[in-house]
Amino acid sequence: MKYDRIMIRYGEMSLKGRNRKHFVQKLKKNIQFMLRDFENIRIESKWDRMFVVLNDEPVDYVVKQLKKVFGIQSFSPVLKTEKNIDAIKAAALHLVEQAHSPGNTFKVSARRTDKTFEYDTNGLNHTVGAHILINVDDISVNVKKPDLKLVVEIRQDAAYLSGEVFHGAGGFPVASSGKAMLMLSGGIDSPVAGFLTMKRGVGIEAVHFHSPPFTSERAKQKVLDLAGKLAQYSGSVKVHIVPFTKIQETIHKEIPSGYSMTATRRMMLKITDEIRNQREGLAIITGESLGQVASQTMESMLAINAVTNTPIIRPLIAMDKLEIIKIAEEIDTFEISNRPYEDCCTIFTPPSPKTRPRLDKIITFEEKLDWGPLLKEAVDGVETIMVSARVKKPENSIEDLF
Repeated sequence: MKYDRIMIRYGEMSLKGRNRKHFVQKLKKNIQFMLRDFENIRIESKWDRMFVVLNDEPVDYVVKQLKKVFGIQSFSPVLKTEKNIDAIKAAALHLVEQAHSPGNTFKVSARRTDKTFEYDTNGLNHTVGAHILINVDDISVNVKKPDLKLVVEIRQDAAYLSGEVFHGAGGFPVASSGKAMLMLSGGIDSPVAGFLTMKRGVGIEAVHFHSPPFTSERAKQKVLDLAGKLAQYSGSVKVHIVPFTKIQETIHKEIPSGYSMTATRRMMLKITDEIRNQREGLAIITGESLGQVASQTMESMLAINAVTNTPIIRPLIAMDKLEIIKIAEEIDTFEISNRPYEDCCTIFTPPSPKTRPRLDKIITFEEKLDWGPLLKEAVDGVETIMVSARVKKPENSIEDLF
């Protein structure tokens, strides 16, 4: 006997009242996409639970993929059995026997959504627990910190048993809250900003500024690798590579040194906003953390933001560097970001950038030049690359998990 399906619990989505159907449908679609390598898997969505019916597909692969799906609070591989006490006791005994080691403790935790079932939760706990104690050698009950926790859930259609609860990624399903453009550099911050925004249900497309020959193909590949890490949580990420050399050279030549960084960020934001408009995005995401560098002071953000009325999402704004690095390590982007390949944000860096730039001054400097043709050339020259996450099917799978 082995687990035949996985039960998914919604968590925060459960609070969504009349809109829950939209979120559940989006979650179902995202799970289907993440498990697209397996034709036999079937997804069943219900009001308060979702089930991945395995049909003999490997449990371990599905568990690995589900951990990356936003919108899932927790999930459990389960055995579905008839809703009668003898079938429940037999299934419970089998699961415990598969996982038991001499001296282990256990606990039975019953739940009932079907209140008409002949046993209440206490009755189920005692009856199933007694059956295990009688039939398994060298095992005892520990209700506080058991080695094995057996969950028995009585639903309207059947009984479901499990011995493992996996934490999900939480949040809301990706793209359930619209789409935004992520300004993705090769640094530590922007991938983390993308990850946190995706967790709130936002689908992302990345915009990266590339300035050859000052930035190399390895720097470009670094960004595509970062996008690949983010794609593990959504299935794929589009990356728009913007040719930025002419604009940077013009800024370096024509804009006073102290204001060159401000001008660079303003042009980046203008271009990103145009791409957002073309791609029907609703916002722009940045990896800015207040006060971290000269372009991230309140005064700098005011001067830079003035080029657009589009909402700017800054999920890292109140985080310090150590908090950001911790998340980068957890999502496996930190080492990629530390590769020693410069992006366009680090070239032509002035020795003393203005930390409190004045909006009127940067406007005066920019008005001396016709930026329209340069901006149009950059937008027209965008290269779009689709980065997909594919996970190889395991040759050997775990047949029974506890």
